[in-house]
Amino acid sequence: MTVKSKSSWNGEIITCGVRTCLEVNPDVSRHSIHSNEVCDRFAVAGFNANMIQYLRNELHLPLVQATNTLNNFSGTSSFTPLIGALIADSFAGRFWTITVGSILYQLGMLGVTISAILPALRPPPCPPQSPSCHQASPWQQAIFYLSLLVTAIGSGGIRPCVVAFGADQLEQDSPTQRTNRTERRWSFFNLYFFCIGLSVMLALTVVVYIQDNVGWGLGFGIPTIAMFISVIVFVFGYPLYIRKKPGGSPLIRMAQVVVAAAKKRKLDGPADVRLLYQDQELDANITTAGRLSHTKQFKFLNRAAIVTDGDKTDTGRLRPWRLSTVHRIEELKSFIRILPIWSVGILLITSAANNFTFGIIQAKTMNRHLAGDFHIPPATLLIFSAISMLLTLTIYDRLIVPLARRLNNHPDGISHLRRIGIGLAISILSNVASALVENRRRRAVHKISVFWLVPQYAVHGVAEGLASVGLMEFLYDQSPESMRSISAALYWLSISLGHYGSTMLVTMVNDFTKKTKQGSWLQNNIDKGRLDYFYWLVAGLQVFNFGYYLVCARFYVFKRLEIAGDLNLAEDAEEKGGGEAELAVAA
Repeated sequence: MTVKSKSSWNGEIITCGVRTCLEVNPDVSRHSIHSNEVCDRFAVAGFNANMIQYLRNELHLPLVQATNTLNNFSGTSSFTPLIGALIADSFAGRFWTITVGSILYQLGMLGVTISAILPALRPPPCPPQSPSCHQASPWQQAIFYLSLLVTAIGSGGIRPCVVAFGADQLEQDSPTQRTNRTERRWSFFNLYFFCIGLSVMLALTVVVYIQDNVGWGLGFGIPTIAMFISVIVFVFGYPLYIRKKPGGSPLIRMAQVVVAAAKKRKLDGPADVRLLYQDQELDANITTAGRLSHTKQFKFLNRAAIVTDGDKTDTGRLRPWRLSTVHRIEELKSFIRILPIWSVGILLITSAANNFTFGIIQAKTMNRHLAGDFHIPPATLLIFSAISMLLTLTIYDRLIVPLARRLNNHPDGISHLRRIGIGLAISILSNVASALVENRRRRAVHKISVFWLVPQYAVHGVAEGLASVGLMEFLYDQSPESMRSISAALYWLSISLGHYGSTMLVTMVNDFTKKTKQGSWLQNNIDKGRLDYFYWLVAGLQVFNFGYYLVCARFYVFKRLEIAGDLNLAEDAEEKGGGEAELAVAA
């Protein structure tokens, strides 16, 4: 049996499960999504964490080629979510986009697992760094890369929709419950990243050990099975989910605003902004939580809402390429405003992308002995990043945020912008630690303990728990509700561009430094290179990125939401500016 719930804003029908939305979905469906995400992230982490070792030791690829392969794969996996988000928000919906993406990811993982099991799909074994080693043949590499491509396409359906779909389960009917819903939503984001960290930690201990000591077939097979379980859990939760109706292509709506404004570029706007075109019925599917109120930025776009002759057909139907509503104009404005803050994530990923791959190579040259005959697998060191992120999220969500709420009476406790800024500042210390430890490793007469690498991983985990989670929250909160999947895709797009930027950085540094007397900083034998110089270069880029962020955050203007059509309250609140206006409108 299906029960339907109406939104108090415009009466939109939202389909729910066997009980009402408020009885089941906020808890049961949310736990189902978290269970799915644990299995999914465990699979992805176990699949990717040690991939640099597989490329180097099994396919016998050179260091730079292996590193760039992973960066390109990560970049592609983080670019496809933009396409998946458009599909979800335009017509398919988030549930079915996630389902299809998960199936494709499963098929890609299955292909990689088979290539690790069948000897014919990889070159013959040989000792690492041996001159007699042969790289994987072109067709062997082609099969492997094709499997990776399928997983990247599958990621496009999963990554942009899971967070937005999970947050959808916390929607309430009454605007008076907005503050409570906001608090639960930010706890959801923290819990979401907590689940990621927990599953990554499990993968880095269990799966990586199996890959290094038992075999790559089983090491890839376990994440593949976990992904299968993830798909089953998610699909069987179908009756419990709130499934919002797609609101049409947001890109087309934004394009219509630009075209309409350009056509009316010679017109002067009305003195009273309430004369600009509004249409609640037209915007019904994209304003379930409220309309975006008029703002004073980007005044040129306001011309798209000036009513003139010819804006409607003889039958009274709107011509959207000539006339747009204020809400649709504000959608575009909101999107434009978040881009400078979003772009900070690109250089953040560029700076951090190679630290993990190079860190694993560093760990192989260090003393990894723990007890008896047990040696710590190099990729397992990533667990310290996961642990520190888990601790950061726990302390932040349970201690810092409640305390901040009591002090400033703000539902977020600490604003997203402050959280991102603190994380960016801390991330600089991670690369500084990397440079200092690498310099120490190179100068050591005997092998130093692998635990010297722990500080750089731990600091990175703290930074990620603040900057990455804060950026995801910011994009979700400040994007229009009809573009929530796209906002999540923007997060992954920044990761994509960051990985591509990292590939370009590695290639440029390698090409430039190999012409010097000392030779390349990034040699296959890192003892002959200067990896510490590379880390210092990356730290310098992060300092620049932090300064750029401070400027962007200083001039950012928060979106303003008009609840239940109270335009006068929205206009009064606009005078207060920024986030205070949004809180005043919601009160």
